[in-house]
Amino acid sequence: MKYTLFKKLHQQPDLLVLGNVWDAHSAKIAQEAGFKALGTSSHAIANAMGYEDGEQISVDEILFVVERIVKAVDIPVSVDFESGYSDKPEEVAKNVKKLVGLGVVGINLEDGQVENGKRVLGDMNLHKQKIEAIKAEEKNIFINARVDSYTTKHISALTESITRTKAYAKAGAEGIFVPLIESEEDIKAFLDATSLPLNVFLTPNLPSVQQLNKLGVKRLSHGAKMYEWLIKQNTKAFEDFIKKPQLPK
Repeated sequence: MKYTLFKKLHQQPDLLVLGNVWDAHSAKIAQEAGFKALGTSSHAIANAMGYEDGEQISVDEILFVVERIVKAVDIPVSVDFESGYSDKPEEVAKNVKKLVGLGVVGINLEDGQVENGKRVLGDMNLHKQKIEAIKAEEKNIFINARVDSYTTKHISALTESITRTKAYAKAGAEGIFVPLIESEEDIKAFLDATSLPLNVFLTPNLPSVQQLNKLGVKRLSHGAKMYEWLIKQNTKAFEDFIKKPQLPK
């Protein structure tokens, strides 16, 4: 089954490079390019549907897009599910159950939230309760718990990330995502403190893939970065077209 395959992809010697997609078309392209698994980008999906990032889109709209993505490909699909679109653990679990019903094998579940356009670090115990509720409802879902200590510039980002990771692992998380952890020193210290496969986010300051493999990182994702790059190209093409109507070469 795809859930088992997805778990195994986090246990191989080389890290899993995840293709982050936002619709059925981008999913098909990513599969044809050779990606072994896909992850949706909540930011890209929200923007493509006319919303800002930060749980502005409805769960029903997410389910619609995710269903089209899952049906378009044969490889495992994980969903970036922000913080679950509810502060009630039982509601989050119900939402995730709907994703599993569509064929989704994994989720990112973050402990940060966007408030007034700014990302803030959420309550660790509430996040732990959400993970526990999901696992009580659905066993065959790979929970990649996202820790936002670095993205929110916590004064003790490494220590706080380790503390939260231990709590989430105990609750049932099978992977851990720490966006913006970048230095080899921090990555090594983090990996020494947990046995969960670590997912890092691609940035210009991140060590090379070869070095990440040596350190023991198991997953690499790029979020909305590919989508944002394409939108810049699209913007320029439209701006050029309105000045001189001709198809781009």
